[in-house]
Amino acid sequence: MYKKLVILTALLALCVVVLGAYVRLSDAGLGCPDWPGCYGSISPHHAADDISRAEAAQPGGPVTTHKAWKEMVHRYFAGTLGMLIAIIGIWAWARRKATGESPVLPTLLMGLVVFQALLGMWTVTERLMPVVVSSHLLGGMATLGLLVWLAGKQINFMSTAIDRMTYRSMRGWALTGLMLVAAQIALGGWVSTNYAALACAGFPQCNGAWWPAMDFSQPFHLIRSLGMTAAGELLPRDGLIAIHWVHRLGAYVVFLYIGWMASKMLRLQHIRNIAMAVLVILSLQIGLGISNVLFGLPLAVAVAHNGVAALLLSAMVLLNLRLNTN
Repeated sequence: MYKKLVILTALLALCVVVLGAYVRLSDAGLGCPDWPGCYGSISPHHAADDISRAEAAQPGGPVTTHKAWKEMVHRYFAGTLGMLIAIIGIWAWARRKATGESPVLPTLLMGLVVFQALLGMWTVTERLMPVVVSSHLLGGMATLGLLVWLAGKQINFMSTAIDRMTYRSMRGWALTGLMLVAAQIALGGWVSTNYAALACAGFPQCNGAWWPAMDFSQPFHLIRSLGMTAAGELLPRDGLIAIHWVHRLGAYVVFLYIGWMASKMLRLQHIRNIAMAVLVILSLQIGLGISNVLFGLPLAVAVAHNGVAALLLSAMVLLNLRLNTN
């Protein structure tokens, strides 16, 4: 039952990450401008009058009925995920003597999900400040990664012994790959939360140039409002191009390194399946990224790009776990 619960919770975490991306990319992040309810109510249905007044005051603004439902459904899923993680943590402590397993990781997850809830609140109260929204995305990815690690430890295929001498050198490669994927996800989150996904038109060039005009002086300041510089002025387009181009350069690095690493590991029997999964997911992710640029950021493709990033992170976590099991 514990194993099933952990695996179910990991799958739910993946759903929450994808739902969060859908809410953000469909501009529904402020669909309910308070937290944790919607105008103090448990659902948009109960807040219908307040939502109608907000729509009338600002037609086409951030508050509409369908945006409110998107935001609240995400909160319902996230709340359920938090409750399941709490159950896992309590269960891990209760069974620690019988199983001999440390409850440290489940406890860390409980702390992380509390911090995630605070970031979710600040996302609304700070009006989509990029550093808060990006941190919320990274917190969701970290939650998923830790749950995948915990779930992987419960799956039998991790018990097959491997030759330590043969695989020990692979651990550094895999860890470096995981760190690169995490860094690229952070850059992708910064692109999304600053609405810079379409700042570069065309591929592989950006706006017809191999090295477009860019301004790095402002866009990577963490403490600033959405669309603004740290000084409170409008963020220039060259700043958005810089954000996008750095993410694109990071994608080249990740593609080359992870592709090389996984190809090398295909020769090793005990990790061949995971390495193949990494290659397939990596290729799909690159294709989705290019499609976002060429087709003007279709919502389905943009959400899939976030979801496949979560899958790539999960596969890299499992690869690292496999190499560190024995």
